Amino acid sequence: MQFKKIALLVAILSGLSACSTSTNVTKLPQQSETATTINQTDDSAASLFAKAKSKSGITKIQLLYVARDAAIEEKNWLMLEQISLAMGSKASVDHVQNKLYVAYARKELKQYESALAILHTLEGRLNTPEHQAWYEYLLGSIYASQQLPKKALVEFFKAADIAQQNNLNVAGLDNEIWRALQQLSSYALERFDSGSVLQRGWVTLAKYQQIYLGSSIELDQAMNNWRRRFANHPAAALLPKDLQGAVALEPYDVRKLAVLIPQSGASERLGTALKNGFLAATDSSTIEEVFFIDEMSSEQDILAQLAKANADFVIGPLLKSNVEKLVDNPDFSLYPTLFLNARESVTPRTNEQYFFALNPEHEVEQAMKHFLAKAYKKPMLLAPASASGKRLIEHFVEGWKHYSETAPEIGYYTNSENMAEVITDLLEVDASKARTNVIKNLFRKEVKSETRSRRDIDVVYILGDAMETRLLKPYLDVNVSTFANKIPLYASSRSYSKQIDVTDKGDLEGLYFTEQPWMLPGAIERNAIRETYQALWPEQADLEQRLFAMAYDATNLISELRQLAWLSGKSFEGLTGQLSIRDNADIVRSLSWAQYRNKQIRLVSLDEQPPLPLFMQKEEAQSTSLIR
Repeated sequence: MQFKKIALLVAILSGLSACSTSTNVTKLPQQSETATTINQTDDSAASLFAKAKSKSGITKIQLLYVARDAAIEEKNWLMLEQISLAMGSKASVDHVQNKLYVAYARKELKQYESALAILHTLEGRLNTPEHQAWYEYLLGSIYASQQLPKKALVEFFKAADIAQQNNLNVAGLDNEIWRALQQLSSYALERFDSGSVLQRGWVTLAKYQQIYLGSSIELDQAMNNWRRRFANHPAAALLPKDLQGAVALEPYDVRKLAVLIPQSGASERLGTALKNGFLAATDSSTIEEVFFIDEMSSEQDILAQLAKANADFVIGPLLKSNVEKLVDNPDFSLYPTLFLNARESVTPRTNEQYFFALNPEHEVEQAMKHFLAKAYKKPMLLAPASASGKRLIEHFVEGWKHYSETAPEIGYYTNSENMAEVITDLLEVDASKARTNVIKNLFRKEVKSETRSRRDIDVVYILGDAMETRLLKPYLDVNVSTFANKIPLYASSRSYSKQIDVTDKGDLEGLYFTEQPWMLPGAIERNAIRETYQALWPEQADLEQRLFAMAYDATNLISELRQLAWLSGKSFEGLTGQLSIRDNADIVRSLSWAQYRNKQIRLVSLDEQPPLPLFMQKEEAQSTSLIR
C-alpha cells in the first residue's frame, strides 16, 4: 500500500518536548556524603529498604540513602514515600530535605493536596538555596498538574533564578518550564516577557516557536538570533547542535483527501450535510482530489478504496461505532486520520490520529468555568431526564466539586407538563405558598401576600433544547420572588435554533448561551460563506448547518493539526469555535457567548478564568491565617 508519508521534523527543541517530570528527576537537594560509602548494587529499592530496616546506626542511614536513590531511579514513588517517612525519624537526617522528598513522592502519586500541605509546613524553614529552589519547583509542579501554567511558571522561574544564582542543578525543571510555556497563548507569553534574563530567554524561545513553527528558514534564523541574545542560557544545551534545516514541524501536505461519511442508511442525510462542507472548503484549498467513501461499507472495502485512491490523509468516519471499529485496525492506522467523533478511552495507535467531535461537554466546561469566575455559589441545573441530559449534568457536577464544597441543585424534567412542578419544587415556592395559606386560615380578613422563593440559588443553567428552553424560562421568571435579586439564566447551544429564532425568539430576554460562531449573526468575518450557504440551502435544519461547519473546519484543520498538537497554547479560529488540541489528539472547542437583548442576539465576552482548585483554596486560606 503506497501513500505519501510526510516526515515529522521536530529536531528543533525536541529535547524540550513534553516528557514527564519523573523521567528527568534523579535527585533532590544534595544528600549526605555518607550515602556514597555504600557501593551501589543491583538491589531494588524495596530490597535495600528491607536491609536497612534490619540494620542500625550509620549503616542503616547509609542504606536508606541508597534505597531512596534507587526508588527515584525506578520511579517507585510509593517506596520513595515509605523510605522518606522512615528517614524522618532519624536525628541525623536533613528533615527539611526529607520532607521535600515526601512531597515529591506524593506529587508523583497524584496526592496533590497532601503534597501541598507538606510544602506549606516548610515555609519559614527553607534555610538553604537548595531547599528554596526545590520548594519552588515542587510548588510549580503542583500548579502545573492542575492545568494552571501561569501560576506554575511564576514558581518555576523563581526556582530557575535561585538555581542559576547558586550554581544548582534542579533536574527536570527545564522540561517543566518548557511544557508550561507551550500551554500559553501568544498574549500570555507577552505578559511573561519580563523579569530576569533567564526568564526572558525562555519566553522569547517559546514566542519564536509559536511564530515560526512550520517555516524552516525563518525558524532557523530566529534560533540563531536567540543564541546570540541569550548566550549560555540553560535551554541552549537542549537545542540540537546541527539544525541542517530540520527546524520546523512541517504541516501535512495533502493532495489526495479521502473522506469517510455515511452515504447510505439512516444517517445518509448527515453525510450529505458533511459532504457540502467538505466541497465548500476544498474549493479554495490546495487539495487536488477528494474521494468520498461510504463509511457503512466493510472494513476490507474501505481499505481497498483508500489504497486505490492513494490517499495522503483521511477524514472520518462520523458514527462512533465505525470510529471504534477502524481506530483499532492496524492497516487503517497507516493513514493520518481526523476522526469525526470523540474516542471512548481509546489510545491512538499512532500520533497521527486525531478526534474532532461537536462535543457538548466542552460547553458545559465553559459554563462551569464562567460560573466559578463570577463566584456563583449555588447553581441550579435543569436538564431532560434522558441519558444525554444526565451525562452532561454529571460532567458539570464532577468538574464543580473540584472547586466548591456546595453541590449544585439538580432538576430533571420528563416532559413539558412537569417542568413547572420541578422548578417550583427546587425553588421551594410550594413551601412558601403553604405558609401563606396557614396564615390566611388564622385570620378572617383578606391577607395580602407575595410568594417567596429560596434565596441561595444564584444562577440557573438550562441544558434543554430550543423548545424546552422557551417553556422553562417563563416558569423561572414567574417563580422567582420579587424580593430576591434576578437570577441570571444560562443555556447551552441546544437551546438555540436558527430556524425557530427567525420567527419566534420567545420570552428569552437576558438569557446567555454558548454557540458555535457559524450559527450566530455577526460572529464570523467570512460572511460570504454564510451568504452562499443561505442561497443554496435556505431551509436546512440546525443539525445539518452545524455539520456543514464541522466538515468545513475539519478540512481547514489538516494543515494545522501537527502544530496544534505540539503547542497546547495554540488555537485555530474555525466556524465551530476556537479549536485547540488536548492530550495530543482530542480537538477541544471554545464556543462564542451570546445573549438575547432587546429581541436581538448580541455577542458578549464573558470571563472563564476559574479560581484555584478547592484543596489549594484551603491551603492558601490556612497559610494566610498563619501569617496574620
